[in-house]
Amino acid sequence: MNRRHALRAMGCLMLQATGAHAGNTIALDALRSGGALLLRHALTEQGTGDPPGFRIADCSTQRNLSAAGRAQARAAGEALRARDVTIDAVFSSAWCRCIDTATLMFPGLKVDVLPALNSFFGSPGDRERQTAALRQWIAALDDGRRVALVTHQVNVLALTGDGLAMGEAIVVQADSRGDVRATGRLLL
Repeated sequence: MNRRHALRAMGCLMLQATGAHAGNTIALDALRSGGALLLRHALTEQGTGDPPGFRIADCSTQRNLSAAGRAQARAAGEALRARDVTIDAVFSSAWCRCIDTATLMFPGLKVDVLPALNSFFGSPGDRERQTAALRQWIAALDDGRRVALVTHQVNVLALTGDGLAMGEAIVVQADSRGDVRATGRLLL
């Protein structure tokens, strides 16, 4: 089995609701009823953050998806579709690794940049403002709407308190008070 097939199988297995991944059923059911699939971008080239002097408008200056990350994103999207999960809209951070993850996972859907998903890794002073904006955005989703939000580890941690590995996802929904709560974790 080549690496591509192994990654595809891994993505499908991680979405199966068996054994250690039984929590996937809860998360998938919650997402089907409406909410946000909050994803950390897929696997990248080595390192954390971006190289000094990177520019958002120039992907060649950023840390980008690796070949394994591109395969991981495609496999995760295929696994979601195989489990009959429909996503109505896709939003991403402006970083190329997030846009690429979203595009590969959800081919055919338009990917819109949502500034509240942008990384504040290099500017932690933006943490509270961006997290509040993202919380409000999720709380304002129409009932039953299912969206995918592709972002960065710092953003997920600030919103949910959960640290996700590259390619992991968590389903979040707003409660009746507008507070955002995690309803389940997916290993994509």
